[in-house]
Amino acid sequence: MKYTIIGGGIAGLTVAIALKKIGIHAQVFESAATIKPVGAGLMLAANAIKAYQKLGIADKIIARGRLLPSFSILDQRGRTITTANTESIGKKYGLHNFAIHRAELHEALLEELDPTQIILNKKVTGFNHLNDNKINIHFADSSNHSTEILIVADGIRSTVRQQLLPNSKIRYAGYTCWRAVIDNPDLPLHGASETWGKNGRFGIVPLADDKIYWFAVINAPQNNSTHRDYKAKDMLRIFEHFHQPIPAILEHTKDSDLIWNDIIDLKPIQQYAFGNIVLIGDAAHATTPNMGQGACQAIEDAVILADELAKHDQPANAFVAFEKRRMPRTHFIVNTSWNLGKIAQCNNPVLIPLRNALFRLIPKRMNEKQMKTFLEVDF
Repeated sequence: MKYTIIGGGIAGLTVAIALKKIGIHAQVFESAATIKPVGAGLMLAANAIKAYQKLGIADKIIARGRLLPSFSILDQRGRTITTANTESIGKKYGLHNFAIHRAELHEALLEELDPTQIILNKKVTGFNHLNDNKINIHFADSSNHSTEILIVADGIRSTVRQQLLPNSKIRYAGYTCWRAVIDNPDLPLHGASETWGKNGRFGIVPLADDKIYWFAVINAPQNNSTHRDYKAKDMLRIFEHFHQPIPAILEHTKDSDLIWNDIIDLKPIQQYAFGNIVLIGDAAHATTPNMGQGACQAIEDAVILADELAKHDQPANAFVAFEKRRMPRTHFIVNTSWNLGKIAQCNNPVLIPLRNALFRLIPKRMNEKQMKTFLEVDF
């Protein structure tokens, strides 16, 4: 059978590798003229690393990133609200709190594929079914491609998903985000952290090669043209009263380093499998980044989809089985991340101290129970 993947991001490339491992060659069509990763740093939790171990490529990816000893949530003055120790978590669930630049991850994935598998500059505009049960994909350059099996991994704004589910809805979370990767100005950083303050949130993630990935999130109207033009000095003005090294990091950030976007997700949908078409990754269950599970869930999808295809003679049956395995988990992740974002973005000066105090009171066993839910996955 002829397999086609729409989308050359993390989901599309990972599923192409997973299919290769079970003897399936898939053609990948990517809308960009060049594969240029959008975003900056990326956190991969133990579940994602386990997935890459299943594919036999975890060591190559780990070599390009950095394992962090801890992840802490802090208040605006730098006091700990809650913290997770990577080493202890790693003993239970596997390698955890691993940071990598998106470009490095993309390069590692591309190395596993034949360059001829990936066709660039092919933006999908829609599809139709042909009389011989094939799927005819339409591209913006007026060309077409027919296939028997279609795996849709073209992101949250998926054209194919919107044609299949015209009522599917992209939701604005109520907050906007700036990101950057900068050279470390000799700051003694070890673990990753996220600071919750009255003006917003600020995250710091040390990367390999002495780089720092940071992100800043504030409550804001959607598509604010003023925010689109913010410079590093504007970010410093917002976060100047946050604890060090946040002001120092912003002082060493160039305007050209900044990446801005509103935070959105996909309201959970009730179907991933459509005959010989299946949705994966952000096309199926895009989530807000509050739990660091967006890429992780796409990577899980790839391994589990290949597992089901190896079990079933008919891809359509494999896709239904995939949907059954994945939908409860991905819905849980999307909904939990959405709710966590609302809590973290609280800017009420009365509620903030109460929220922080409640988080400090959560027993360790409850945190570990929740961690188990996120990080344990049956491949």
